[in-house]
Amino acid sequence: MSTFAAGAADTAWVEIHSENFFALGGPRLAQLEDVRSHYAISCHGVGLSLGSAQGVDPDHLATLRGLVDRFEPALVSEHLSFSVVDDIYVNDLLPLPYTEEALEVVVRNVGHTQDALGRQILMENPSSYLTFVDSVLTEWDFLTELSQRSGCGLLLDVNNIYVSAQNNGFDTGTYLDGIPGDAVGEIHLAGHAIDGSGEDRLLIDTHGDVVADPVWALYQQTLEKLGPRPTLIEWDTNIPELEILLAEAHTAQRHLDAVSVAEDSSRVA
Repeated sequence: MSTFAAGAADTAWVEIHSENFFALGGPRLAQLEDVRSHYAISCHGVGLSLGSAQGVDPDHLATLRGLVDRFEPALVSEHLSFSVVDDIYVNDLLPLPYTEEALEVVVRNVGHTQDALGRQILMENPSSYLTFVDSVLTEWDFLTELSQRSGCGLLLDVNNIYVSAQNNGFDTGTYLDGIPGDAVGEIHLAGHAIDGSGEDRLLIDTHGDVVADPVWALYQQTLEKLGPRPTLIEWDTNIPELEILLAEAHTAQRHLDAVSVAEDSSRVA
């Protein structure tokens, strides 16, 4: 019997971490087959390490291609980060300096990945807690150049923009103005934590709480600028009851609906 026999949740699509489904068979893939029969899915990777100078691991990429070919996700995405050095895997999404050298590395790796998958991928902006003295580009300029040179799309994490802006002192409006709207194929929202106060205050992207009010406001600003985009609520720790998750999704849907109605009204002659 389908796990959805009692009724599917009121949501439009679901996102998986690609690497959680790298098994060759078994109940996990059977469950994903069931989910795929009811919802569109998005594959969100955490392990390709597209910022690594040594390039993309061919075995990892081949396994990802098998997953993509089998389940035909609506979207495939990865992170602007690196996690592999000299074949040593670090279980974290490490930041990159925004330099021309780093940009060339990511453009090359993204291009190789897209060629292997036979499709465009989306690249997600990180949450950041420091800046590199060697950086010569802003994050939004780096992402813009990456999209233009590689042909990739962007996954715009609005919570990450807010967290990074608070930690590093840039303007969120300037960030949004610098991003090519046509390249944005998906939006992420999530909760964050605040550690310390005053000069020691640090925002941490935890994916463990409701979306904060300032992030909802920035999301509204983003939609007004870009128009509606597929939106996901990320919640990976301190998982609450399903009703709380659905309430967050419904709040996002209300924002999307309001922008859609405004767009439709603007087209009326």
